[in-house]
Amino acid sequence: MREIRGDQRAYCKEISGCGIIGIMNETGDAFSGEQVVIGICNMLERGNGLGAGYAGYGIYPDFKDCWCFHVMYQEDRAKDLAEDFLTKRFSLRHHEAIPTKKIKTLQSTPLLWRYFLDVPEEVADRDGSEEDYVIEAVMAINTRVDGAFVFSSGKDMGIFKGVGDPDEIAEFYRIPEYNGYIWTAHNRFPTNTPGWWGGAHPFGILDWSVIHNGEISSYGINRRYLENFGYYCCLSTDTEVMAYLFDLLVRRHGLDFEVAAKVMASPLLESDRKGGGPGGEGVLEDTADSIRFGLGERPLCCSGGQQPLHGRAKRQDQAASPCGGQAGQLPLHIL
Repeated sequence: MREIRGDQRAYCKEISGCGIIGIMNETGDAFSGEQVVIGICNMLERGNGLGAGYAGYGIYPDFKDCWCFHVMYQEDRAKDLAEDFLTKRFSLRHHEAIPTKKIKTLQSTPLLWRYFLDVPEEVADRDGSEEDYVIEAVMAINTRVDGAFVFSSGKDMGIFKGVGDPDEIAEFYRIPEYNGYIWTAHNRFPTNTPGWWGGAHPFGILDWSVIHNGEISSYGINRRYLENFGYYCCLSTDTEVMAYLFDLLVRRHGLDFEVAAKVMASPLLESDRKGGGPGGEGVLEDTADSIRFGLGERPLCCSGGQQPLHGRAKRQDQAASPCGGQAGQLPLHIL
């Protein structure tokens, strides 16, 4: 919290304190995770020790065709139940504890395991079914196995996160020992959600991973919306919805990245509100049409602020849409 000067004293909530960084080698050549650790540790002041994490792509070349689940367990029984489920649903190529280093400043660390999995052949042969099969398994563990949470589930990539500063989490997971062609990192400053291992960033599903700086005021309605499509938020942090929304919008609904980006964070620039961007006045109208087509006119409320896009909006200056779990009429000023 920071104090406002003046005769009338008040306190403002700091909602943009997180540190984020991403590095990509466009040639596809792998480089050490040490580089992203150095970058995020230049922003230690942007976190408060309640969460940090990393995502690396291309880090598992020996199992690059396998789905890799990173799972955190709060108790041994949860591990037994989850592994029984995985062995029934998948062909288990390899599994082991995620390599870690003991760090004195990190207390109460969960059990951390990784599993390299193949889906059954009859599932892999069906177009689009493999990804849905994997998501169903992730959601089943996260909702049905108490004390077990799948926090990474892509191919040839992995998410590493926990409660601590970025330098502590990097040393704990031995991030510099991995090589990847894409790295992202996050230093967390939570403001309205708990600081726990599963709630740190990045969030991921399949090959998607998201790091985020800010607060999603429409988390409640987005969470309920996603449940209609089989995505369940279990990690008690608003950013979780963003990873699932990207999968829903891009992979399942077939929207391109530009349209998906406008759904996730509506334009704020004056030129965009007036239709002055590339493509003229029809840009936002075409975007809204694309959203209506892709979502079947279902409402979606996932802008970074409080003003949502709504598939049934008749005018750009006004839309009826629930936001943040509350129904009401909201002017769509951001458009």
